Amino acid sequence: MGFAGADDLDGDRVAERLAADPTDLPPAAARSVATTLLADGAFSEPYCEWMPLWYELGLLAPVRYGEWRLRRVAREVAGAAGVTASAPRFSRPRDVVVDGRPALAGVSGFRERFLAAAALLHLEWFVHAAAADGIAVPTDLVDRTREESLSYYAGDRDGLSPPVRRFQALLFADDAWVARVDSAYGLDSRLFGLWERLLRNERRRLARD
Repeated sequence: MGFAGADDLDGDRVAERLAADPTDLPPAAARSVATTLLADGAFSEPYCEWMPLWYELGLLAPVRYGEWRLRRVAREVAGAAGVTASAPRFSRPRDVVVDGRPALAGVSGFRERFLAAAALLHLEWFVHAAAADGIAVPTDLVDRTREESLSYYAGDRDGLSPPVRRFQALLFADDAWVARVDSAYGLDSRLFGLWERLLRNERRRLARD
């Protein structure tokens, strides 16, 4: 998207230093890593609230354990570098009104709920993480993306404007991250496979439209 400050981030170098010694990162890198870990940890429980009840109940325990682990590592990374980091507050369905109705009133089915949650929460995750990296994401684009995406995925809107569609296509690129996690830990998870397919298919559709 050409956001100011994005070219200054050397993610590969940060990843190398993190793998070598997570307690020996320079302050800027430590803040970036700790913020990302906290955002990852805080992401899943609100996401589950957008999903069917059986899904939420089935994942609640592992999600909370995962958040506890990520918070612990984030504290270690931030503490070693003497920096502070925070987690975003992700939107939950009870907080959101779409086209004058409760957020989930116009959404039915697993796929539809999954995509609505992804469109909103990935945006919130990215904006929070980008701020920690010094990346300037235009406020007007964030506001427009939130409004259009909610109305499109959980309301009555027929399509997305070109800049919002492009932004969302990039945000849906989490399919690559899901695939890497599944492979790195040898999970061979059917659930991860489902997440990957849904994200990949939507990313490709948005890029094609």
